Amino acid sequence: MKIFVLVAFLLTSSYAINFSQMSTQELIVLVGYVKSDDSDALKKELEVRVSSMSDKEKKDYQMALKREREKK
Repeated sequence: MKIFVLVAFLLTSSYAINFSQMSTQELIVLVGYVKSDDSDALKKELEVRVSSMSDKEKKDYQMALKREREKK
């Protein structure tokens, strides 16, 4: 699933991405892989969704943010 999302993202990277149409899990997978131009929009969309995330999604989101910080 992660590979599919990443490939789909890379194929559409030249187009503006509408993050609101993606599932929360798809967005979490993209953390750290989107262009810097789109990363703010991605994080804003995820922050809006935090209140409705399941415990697993919240944990996955925190892990993705941690991985992204460790890359830098």
